[in-house]
Amino acid sequence: MNDKRAIRPYNREKAVEYAHKWAFGRNPKYFNFDKLGGDCTNFASQVLFAGSNVMNYTPTYGWYYIDANRRTPSWTGVNYLYNFLVSNKGPGPYAEESDVKDIKPGDIIQLSFGKDPVFDHSPVVVQVGSPVSLRNILVAAHTYDRDYYPITNYNWVDIRFIHILGVRT
Repeated sequence: MNDKRAIRPYNREKAVEYAHKWAFGRNPKYFNFDKLGGDCTNFASQVLFAGSNVMNYTPTYGWYYIDANRRTPSWTGVNYLYNFLVSNKGPGPYAEESDVKDIKPGDIIQLSFGKDPVFDHSPVVVQVGSPVSLRNILVAAHTYDRDYYPITNYNWVDIRFIHILGVRT
């Protein structure tokens, strides 16, 4: 079977609007994972869903949230989210790892703080300058709640930029 899914733009405005609305709060539709390793990627997934409105219900390797116990690892896991976004050929948002200059509001940045060889944090881009550089990217995040927070205020050992390309329906 040749899967010809419709592709539509990712709604960056809705994603950023959601990020601002919930940066310092918790949407009661979603479990708060602050005490279970952090809520940053759960928040990033909520933002992505606000901008895409499509989940991928593929067991284990998809990207969905029904409740705290019925969700994929990619909904709340930093590295699992990255793997889903850059390899997704099914429904939902899809992305590529990109250069800082290609980052736009609604995209995801992931940071490694060096505790292990994986990434630890998934802030959401809410504003960029022109031309885009590390010095003018502002993010929103959960766990340590932030909005309009300079990405340069974090102390990371590695950084990667995830640019959302579109949404498959």
